[in-house]
Amino acid sequence: MSGGAVRRVAEIASYHAHIYFEPGGEERDRALALRETIGERFAVRLGTVWDRPVGPHSRAMYQVAFEPALFGTLVPFLMLNAGGLSVLIHPNTRNMRRDHLEDRLWLGTPLDLKGEVLAEENEAELAGEVNTAPTAEP
Repeated sequence: MSGGAVRRVAEIASYHAHIYFEPGGEERDRALALRETIGERFAVRLGTVWDRPVGPHSRAMYQVAFEPALFGTLVPFLMLNAGGLSVLIHPNTRNMRRDHLEDRLWLGTPLDLKGEVLAEENEAELAGEVNTAPTAEP
């Protein structure tokens, strides 16, 4: 690492995975089937399904919020099961813009994000209460 100070992993309060799809077709169906499968296997917070772009996102999507302890199983699960969907995975620290634009991972095709709508300083977002009841193994 050259330049700035080393950042600590402890600044990550949680993660988001954003699963993108084209509304009204087969891709949406695959995305929603993946959403259901995630909920069956992981203690996560499944967000609203948006059939239009919202916030910095340029396509329809839904969000999956998860605790850092799930990263090692949920992200490999998505790698193996996203089925060609674009998936953005980012940490939640105190800088939303950096989280989404610099400290991110993409599965599938990276998409454009509207970084100008994201705050540089904010409270780090916790994953929140889970709204799933996992019944299957990852």
